[in-house]
Amino acid sequence: MAVSGSGLYVATVVDVFDTTQLAIDLDLETHKGALFQNSITPNFTTDTAYGVSPYNAGEVAGTNYTAGGKVLTGTTFTGSAGIATFDAADLQWAASTITNARCLLVYADALTNNNAIVLLDFGGDYSTSNGDLDVVFNAAGLFYLDLVP
Repeated sequence: MAVSGSGLYVATVVDVFDTTQLAIDLDLETHKGALFQNSITPNFTTDTAYGVSPYNAGEVAGTNYTAGGKVLTGTTFTGSAGIATFDAADLQWAASTITNARCLLVYADALTNNNAIVLLDFGGDYSTSNGDLDVVFNAAGLFYLDLVP
């Protein structure tokens, strides 16, 4: 059981486009990023939300980390040349003591169900001891969708 990669959550994406018409506005600055340890096993097809298995356990804890994570700021959802891109300002947990942060779950905190949007696997465990834990997003954004084959 472990985190084995990054991905978007299929159930959330389907609910956006089907008759559910889930209102995920990626420009909102209410989405959160929560840090989890490698003790979780994400399933991008069936997992649905923060606070629901497997995201009801395995969240990091420590000095200057609040359960539920941090609000993403500077969020944008843009499109150009057939590519849709979701981006946000980098996150920082300053002067923190955090053990074995393996991934970041980005979820829609403004929605009642805290729907999972994307999980970013760090590829290794990161810890701090009264130091800064920075999550620096790729220049291409948190994720992008190539909509033109």
